[in-house]
Amino acid sequence: MKRNKPYKIGLALSGGGARGFAHLGVILAMQKFGYKPDIISGVSAGSIVASLYCSGLSVKEILKTFSEIGRITDFAELSFSKQSILKLDKLSRLLEEVLPIDYIEQADTPLIICATDFDNGKSVGWTKGEIVPRIIASCSIPIVFPPVNINGVNYVDGGVLRNLPAWAIRSKCKKLIGSNCSPLSRSFKYHSNIKDAATRSFQLMTRANTLQDLMLCDHIIQSNNVADYGTFDVASMKEIVISGYDSASKVLEKIKK
Repeated sequence: MKRNKPYKIGLALSGGGARGFAHLGVILAMQKFGYKPDIISGVSAGSIVASLYCSGLSVKEILKTFSEIGRITDFAELSFSKQSILKLDKLSRLLEEVLPIDYIEQADTPLIICATDFDNGKSVGWTKGEIVPRIIASCSIPIVFPPVNINGVNYVDGGVLRNLPAWAIRSKCKKLIGSNCSPLSRSFKYHSNIKDAATRSFQLMTRANTLQDLMLCDHIIQSNNVADYGTFDVASMKEIVISGYDSASKVLEKIKK
């Protein structure tokens, strides 16, 4: 007997730093073709987009929220600690200001925020609890950002183990669309600093661990054009959104036929 899947369409949003703006283009394309996700899971940048959208904000409102962010210092700042290079206190305050909900379970559209349990070495998918600390945990690339302690457990970026959270909703939806905004850039140039070493290592790792979740998806939207945008290239938001929209439109047009 087949297990009942309560949701018709699921959408899994990968991590990818500033390249995560491509997910907004994907959602815009879905709206154009008459698709609305019934449940969304997100990792890192994907968790930000998923949380804002599932809480009731439109893509236009989300874009407006981030339109004045042009540099990494607009959402992150130097940590001056032994745990990390940067800290995400500014991003945390921004999310607290714009999110209309305080807890995951209050979202209009069912939402799962995914992160990595750093202490026990496993992936987690939160369906309830305070939303902002869990988003920050999902975004906390080790070394670059500090782990987030929630109820005595340290959590880091979900991309450490599973950068595309298809695993979190595969059993819950009849059709699963995966949006992967982290294709590997072939034009990377190492600038002999710890930030470059950490981010490139993370990109290589997430590329490898995404493969198993790509296989779980019924349809995959991959914005290859965003590969050459930097992890912190928030100034290129509009171009990245357009890339996501174009990539999604090509896939969704084929599905419609």
